[in-house]
Amino acid sequence: MTYEIKEASKPKVFKDFIHFPYLLYKDNAYWIPPIKSDEKKHWIKHPALEFSDLKMWVVYWKNRPIGRIAAVINHRYNEKTNTRYGRISGLEVYNDDKGFKLLMDTALSWLRKKGMTKVHGPLGYTNLDTQGMLIEGFDKLPSIASVYHLPYYKNLMQKYGFEKENDWIEFHLKLTDEPVIKGERGAKLISRRFGLEVISPKSKKELLGYAPHAFEILNQAFARLPYVVTLDDVLKDYYKKKYFNVLDPKFTFFVKDGNRFVGFLIALPSLSEGMKKANGKLFPFGWYHIMQNLKHPNCIDTLLTGALPEYEAKGVAVLLFNALHQRMKEVGVEDIETTGVFEDNHHVISNWKNYEHVQHKRRRTWIMDL
Repeated sequence: MTYEIKEASKPKVFKDFIHFPYLLYKDNAYWIPPIKSDEKKHWIKHPALEFSDLKMWVVYWKNRPIGRIAAVINHRYNEKTNTRYGRISGLEVYNDDKGFKLLMDTALSWLRKKGMTKVHGPLGYTNLDTQGMLIEGFDKLPSIASVYHLPYYKNLMQKYGFEKENDWIEFHLKLTDEPVIKGERGAKLISRRFGLEVISPKSKKELLGYAPHAFEILNQAFARLPYVVTLDDVLKDYYKKKYFNVLDPKFTFFVKDGNRFVGFLIALPSLSEGMKKANGKLFPFGWYHIMQNLKHPNCIDTLLTGALPEYEAKGVAVLLFNALHQRMKEVGVEDIETTGVFEDNHHVISNWKNYEHVQHKRRRTWIMDL
């Protein structure tokens, strides 16, 4: 048999599952290699596995890996939404119809046997894992919070029978005088009217102390969005260790109403070039390349923004982005890479149009009946 599919339950197959994207994208100028140790932990030690089922497979052609897929059932999400949805995750494959079909048939068969009625994705365990499939913007370097896929993935999904579920769009912004002046004026009016204050941590220790406030705001601000489950204390601790330890306090901002934290913005000097040079390894030289990006930024990635629902209409975002503008002026950076925003979020998208802007990437979740 030329094609063979194996469950990634044994060390050799799991190793192939982890390594395959590094093989597939070896000579690609735009794929950003994740840190391999983080990848391994994601698939076998993620705390969401306490309430999620997971299976992983690798497809082989003549004993060589040509693709991988994972199937996930997030029981908390299904309970929250009163659905029986399975998720595809970690999909990577060569442009091979038979290999792709074997991967997808195997994953969807397992989901049917588990009682699922629909499948969607690509999705992680939670909304703080990578989400979506790139379908536009293949010649642009993504931020570390985004994804990269090859152009033929879209055709493979459509041919198999998947349909669009949701799209995120991403922008590149240029900080010119107009948004700076507009932001300064708006921030003064909002602060005077509502008495809100913007603070920025002065140290990594102080930033880590603020992390619980960010997660509490996040739980409330994102509760209505697709794919979201409430982050419990275990998940909060996991994501705090994974993300907050690499953040630069200078580019993290919080809004307070008296003693209450009501909004936050997490941005970061782009690490994309450093991560490419690290090539999946922090040691011996990976950390050096990443630290060079932090010390000498040429672009700022906006990773996550949130406000308590009752404060959304009080201009919290204006205060946060004005603070970011001022910090960018201090360090002499003009370029901003946004995180993905749902294409029907016209409020946020209209704000990006205050800048010199280009909508340059689109990623999609797909859905089909089982």
